[in-house]
Amino acid sequence: MEKNKSWGESLRLTLRGWRIWWKLRPTILVSLALSALVKAVTPYTSIYFSARIIGELSQGRDPRVLAQWIGMLLGVTAGLILLNGAFSRWATWEKEQTRVENEKFYMDKMMDLDYSIMQNQQVCDLYSQIRQNENWAGWGLLQMLNNYGLVFTNVSQIVTGLILSLGLLVQKVPEGSGWEFLNHPMWVIVVFAVMLCVALLSPVFGNRSMAYWNTNDEEVRLGNRLSTYFGFESNNAKRALDMRIYDQQPNVCQVYRDSVHLFDTKSNLARYAKGPMGLWQAAADGIAAILTGVVYVYVCLKAWTGAFGVGGITQYVGAVTTLFVGVSGLLEVVGNMRVNARYTALCFEFLDIPNQMYQGSLTTEKRSDRNYQVEFRDVSFRYPDSEAWALRHVNLKFQVGSRLAVVGENGSGKSTFIKLLCRLYDPTEGEILLNGIDIRKYQYPDYIALFSVVFQDFHLLALPLGQNVAGRTQYDRERVAQCLTQAGVMDRVEKMDQGLDTYLYKDLEKKGVEVSGGEAQKIAIARALYKDAPFIILDEPTAALDPIAEAEVYSKFDQIAGDKTAVYISHRLSSCKFCDDIVVFDHGHIVQQGSHQQLVEADGVYAQLWQAQAQYYQKQEG
Repeated sequence: MEKNKSWGESLRLTLRGWRIWWKLRPTILVSLALSALVKAVTPYTSIYFSARIIGELSQGRDPRVLAQWIGMLLGVTAGLILLNGAFSRWATWEKEQTRVENEKFYMDKMMDLDYSIMQNQQVCDLYSQIRQNENWAGWGLLQMLNNYGLVFTNVSQIVTGLILSLGLLVQKVPEGSGWEFLNHPMWVIVVFAVMLCVALLSPVFGNRSMAYWNTNDEEVRLGNRLSTYFGFESNNAKRALDMRIYDQQPNVCQVYRDSVHLFDTKSNLARYAKGPMGLWQAAADGIAAILTGVVYVYVCLKAWTGAFGVGGITQYVGAVTTLFVGVSGLLEVVGNMRVNARYTALCFEFLDIPNQMYQGSLTTEKRSDRNYQVEFRDVSFRYPDSEAWALRHVNLKFQVGSRLAVVGENGSGKSTFIKLLCRLYDPTEGEILLNGIDIRKYQYPDYIALFSVVFQDFHLLALPLGQNVAGRTQYDRERVAQCLTQAGVMDRVEKMDQGLDTYLYKDLEKKGVEVSGGEAQKIAIARALYKDAPFIILDEPTAALDPIAEAEVYSKFDQIAGDKTAVYISHRLSSCKFCDDIVVFDHGHIVQQGSHQQLVEADGVYAQLWQAQAQYYQKQEG
C-alpha cells in the first residue's frame, strides 16, 4: 500500500484545489455551502421545537402555547424544506456543470502544452492515470467538491449542536436530590471526553477501511481500460467488418472483458471487504452506536434527577448525538481528504508541467507581397528520449510562391521536417530562419498563423460542413463555398439537403452525412485554403490513394494554391514532378535536390526510386 500524504501536505493540496474551483466556477462553492448549511440546520429545528412541544405537554398544557410552538415548527420546517429544495437543485445543477468545467480544464492544459511535451509517453501515462482515477472512484479534483460540501455540513452540525447542547452543561441537579455530585464540572468533562473519544475512533476506523482503496488503484485502472476498450469495441462502426469476419467479439473482446474481476467476488477489493476493510468499517459503525448509548444514559440520568424536564431529553439527546455525528463526519472527511491527496498530487503534477519552448517576442511581418524566405541552417533533430537522429545536418532555402516537393521513402524524415518547419518541435541542433531571423524569436501564435497544413492523419469533426472548413462556428459562408469549389468538392455539397449546415458523420446528428476518404481529403484541403496562410503544406494526406489519383490531386491543388508557398510531402515521386524544386530525404539527410528532370537523369536515390515506382506511372505517362 502506497503511503498517504502527510496531514499538512493533504491540507495544502486540498486548499489549492478549492482555490482552483473558486477561480473556475465560484458558484459551485457557494451553492454547496448554502445547501450544506440548510441541510445541517434542518434537523436541529425539528429537535428544538419538538422539545418545546413535549415540554409544554408534560407541564402547562396551554393550548395557545402549544399552537404557537406547533405553528412555528410547521412554518420554520416548511421554509427550510423550500430552501433545501432550492439550494439542492442549484448545487446539483452546478455539479453537472463542473463536470464540463473539469473536462475543459484538462483540455486547456493539454492544448497549452508544447506539442513535444504532449507527445511524451510519461505525460500521456500521467494524464491517463488521472482520468482513470476519476472514472473508477471519483478521486481527484471532483472529489474535492464533495469534501467541500461535507466539511460545511459537518461544521454547521457541530456549531448548531454546541448551541443547543449548552443547557445540558448549565442546568444543575436540584439540591437534596442525592445526585448533586453530577453538578461537579469533572463529570461533564469525563462524559464529554468519553463521547469525544468514541467520536474520534469511529472516523479513524472508517478511514482505515477507506485506505484499502489505495491498494487497488493499479488493478482498477487496468480493469477500467480493459472493460472500456473491449466492452464497447463491438459498437465501433469502423471495426464492424473485422469484428464480424474474424468473429472477434466472442473470441477476443468477450474473453478479455470476462477476465476483469474488478468488483466481483474474485477481486482483491472483495477480499479486503470480507477481511480487514469490512472489519474496520464494522468497528466504525459499532463505535457510533456506543456513542448514542452514552449520550442517552447521561441525558436521561440528569433528567431523572430533576435537572430538566421531559422536553429537555428530546433536545439534548438529539443535539448531542447530532453534534458528535458532525464531529465524526468532519474527521472522516479529513481522512478522505488525505486519501484523495495522493490522487490530487497527480493532478497537480500534470497541471504544473512547464513548457520548454521559448515563446518569442517579435511579431511576424504582415507582408502584402507575402515575401517570406525560410532557411534550414545545419538543422539536426532527434525526438525526446531517443538516441537516433531523425534529421541530420539539413540545409535548405525556399522562397514564397515556390513549389517545393519533399520526397523519400517512409521514415526518411519528411514529416519530421514539416513538424520543425511548423515549430511543433525545436531543432536539437542548428536553427530555422524566417527572413533571416531565428523562428524561436517570433511570437509563437504569430508564427503558427503563417501555415496551413493538411496532415497525413488529418481529422474532420462531427460538426456542420461549414464549421469544419472554417474551423469556427461563425464564418464567411461565401468564402467557405469558394474554398470548397476550389477543392473540387462543391458538387457533392450541392447534393446535401442542408448544404453547408449539413453535419458530417452521425456521431451528433442522425441525419449526418458519411463522406468518403477522397471527399474528406478535399474538405481538409478546403479548410487549409480558408485559413489563407502564406505557406500551405500537404503532408501525404492522399497516402491511401493510388499513385495516379494522388498525382491528380497534387496537380490540381497546385493550380489553386496561387501565390502561396506550397510544400508537398510524398514518398511517390510522380506526384511532385511539376514542382520547382524537389528535395530528396534518405535516413534523415538531404541527399539530392533539383528539378524532376535533373534528378531522374542523375545517378542517385531519386533515380533509383523512380525506376522502382515506374510501373505505377505507366498509365499516367501514356
